[in-house]
Amino acid sequence: MNAVAHALRVERKAADLASLWLEIADQPQPEARPGFAVVQVGAAAVNPSDVKATLGIMPQAVWPRTPGRDFAGTVVAGPGAWVGREVYGSGGDIGITRDGSHARFIVLPEAALRERPRNISMDEAGAVGVPFVTAYEGFRRSGMPQAGQTVLVLGANGKVGQAAVQLAAQAGAKVIAVQRRAGPFEGFACGPVEAIDASGAAPAEVAARVRELTGGRGANLVYNTVGSAYFEAANQSMAKGATQIFIATHERAVPFDIFAFYRGMHTFVGIDSLAMDCIAATAQLDAMREGFERGTLRPFPVARSFTLGEALDAYRLVLSGSTDRVVLRP
Repeated sequence: MNAVAHALRVERKAADLASLWLEIADQPQPEARPGFAVVQVGAAAVNPSDVKATLGIMPQAVWPRTPGRDFAGTVVAGPGAWVGREVYGSGGDIGITRDGSHARFIVLPEAALRERPRNISMDEAGAVGVPFVTAYEGFRRSGMPQAGQTVLVLGANGKVGQAAVQLAAQAGAKVIAVQRRAGPFEGFACGPVEAIDASGAAPAEVAARVRELTGGRGANLVYNTVGSAYFEAANQSMAKGATQIFIATHERAVPFDIFAFYRGMHTFVGIDSLAMDCIAATAQLDAMREGFERGTLRPFPVARSFTLGEALDAYRLVLSGSTDRVVLRP
């Protein structure tokens, strides 16, 4: 007889975090129907998008459901070749349009299974998903960074920004990280990173520093993880023929100079990681496996772990703006 475990459930939208109620429901081990596998979750990150989806900010989210987009765990039922193996992954559908990873068990298509990289822990594997998949997809859609190029990452202290810096450095590009604090870039990178302190700096000052660091040419790839706040500085920092990547914004409307855009031969690329299901997202994640295993990419340090009973504390910590990477251990 299968032991009863537990899963978080959100029954309806919450007006705000103070009114959010996370139910802890019994979860017997699911059956593995043909083509699917049951994964016993060992660690699952709490992403800002997980929390926002419980507040009804993601219009495609279904109700009720179990939240959680990222996971690492062990296959306990399904195709015989996978049973007993440790896997990891992510997905824009997981925890949004179908039950997610903030539970003891998650059911996944066999095509979404990828073995956990050998040299990263279960906690780390459960926390690399959304930031690294988002960063990778941005570069994939815009042309992967190349040696000899300059990659400018705005909002480099955030998790997607840190992942973008790592990927650009791994590719051998010259990396410039814009952050709102003084001092060197604090995240990991396997190559040198020039840091620009944007706190109190006007957009023209940030752009002038980028031009100075690039011999007046500007950046070939601009990864703008913040959107409107850096829009002007990013545009002024782009080289001829450069591409700018967007994943988020504070303000939806921004001033746009069409003349500078077409004279600069620029390209804008928008990324929505929610559009990638667990098969597509985990394939993107697995494309980075070699980097994780040889150490040119590193997972984020997991600052804290929480039980399902402490999940509301974890959600509040993440939505408060904490940069700590936290996981649930269901």
